[in-house]
Amino acid sequence: MTIFELNLFWINIAPSYYWLMYAIWFIAWYYIILKRWFLVAEKLDNLFIYIFAWVVLGWRFGYILLYNFEYFLSNPSSLFKIWEWWMSFHWGVIWVIIAMIIFSKRNKINFYKLADQITLVLPIWLGLWRIWNYLNWELLWYSGYSGFLSVNNRFPSPLLEALLEWLVLFIILNLVYRRNKKSEGKFGFDWQIASLFLIFYWVFRIFVEAFFRMPDSHIWYIWWYFTLWEIYSLPMIIFGLYFYFKLRKKKEIFNFKKRSN
Repeated sequence: MTIFELNLFWINIAPSYYWLMYAIWFIAWYYIILKRWFLVAEKLDNLFIYIFAWVVLGWRFGYILLYNFEYFLSNPSSLFKIWEWWMSFHWGVIWVIIAMIIFSKRNKINFYKLADQITLVLPIWLGLWRIWNYLNWELLWYSGYSGFLSVNNRFPSPLLEALLEWLVLFIILNLVYRRNKKSEGKFGFDWQIASLFLIFYWVFRIFVEAFFRMPDSHIWYIWWYFTLWEIYSLPMIIFGLYFYFKLRKKKEIFNFKKRSN
């Protein structure tokens, strides 16, 4: 859905809510991270380019590979039409991690600390993404609902996801971050925020998809109430839980040795 459409000579200008949400999020996370003095402006500019390029290309490629490969085979040029169709969250996470690994190695920055800073502001983008879904009349649930914020007599499930994946998740992650900062690292550990993001995002997303949202028509249910998204999400929750408890235990052992000495 476009915000407005303007024909200027031979150029058609029609910005969409989709790209507006991307622009708002990139601006938001840029200034939030800059304000926290985690990276100087020059390095943050480079990180911005890394993530933007890898996110757009990686998510588009991932969606085609995981959800719509048959369409891609018959329309190969669709890979480069980033303004059409959807993006794959799972593939995007993978590419962002790769981008951060490359960036952290080249700039000699702790990858785990960088991941924590990025995921602290990631819920903002998730919320904007869901608002765009709502404005575009996508991912709505059962018909017959005519209550608050209904669309065509359908339940506004994207707004419920926005509430959980943006506001609730943002509050949880930033409360943990502030507690760790006040304790001067006594309670927290590197990658803690990133792990909690993977865990809570998976819980919130599964909750909404299981009870308040119909899956996409070309994905649908694979087995019982499980969709392709939920199956692809299993490594994410396993990965999050594994590293959370492993790195927490490592921090506890380090603190014990420190006290002993």
